[in-house]
Amino acid sequence: MHHAGKLLSIAAVGAVVLAGGCSDQKAATPTSPAPSSARLPANGAPAVTNPILNTSHAESDPCSTVTTAQIEEIGGTVERSEQEQMTMGKACAWILAKGANTVSAGLVAGNKDGLSSLYAQNATSGLTTFKPVEQVVGYPAVVYANGGEGPGTCTLAVGVRDDLVYTIIPRLGNDHPSYSDPCGLATEVAIAAIENLKKS
Repeated sequence: MHHAGKLLSIAAVGAVVLAGGCSDQKAATPTSPAPSSARLPANGAPAVTNPILNTSHAESDPCSTVTTAQIEEIGGTVERSEQEQMTMGKACAWILAKGANTVSAGLVAGNKDGLSSLYAQNATSGLTTFKPVEQVVGYPAVVYANGGEGPGTCTLAVGVRDDLVYTIIPRLGNDHPSYSDPCGLATEVAIAAIENLKKS
């Protein structure tokens, strides 16, 4: 009697191992591609710990992300704003009334690798400027360029999700108060945009 019980328990253990092996195999070969959360961040990029998920309205209407009043508070009187179609998404260009000053910003929807793509480009020496900077209200950020650096301009990319960045590019003339600190102005725009995105 005791012997039969021992055999039964060995058989039961064998069945459990077999079942476990089967489910492991299934998990190792997913039928659909891995979600971005599984493969990102990569290339040394920091993770976005509080991702902003509801961004579809801002992607289709980038000028709604930051109000004209907020831009004016940061950069001065706005003459007009217009939507720009970029290669990897839509941006909003705010043209400031004083001199040849503009601020462009938008979600780079076409870049599905977010900040990880910039870290990858930098690793292959594809960028002429690459500088991780202080987080913008808790979101990782990088100042970068691929040529075109100069006074009065800055390209700031903020990771709002592991697979999405919000990019701000001020182009300021030497008559603008933020000419010597365009990245400071870009950061202020990014703060306003993130706070608005979090509310949407």
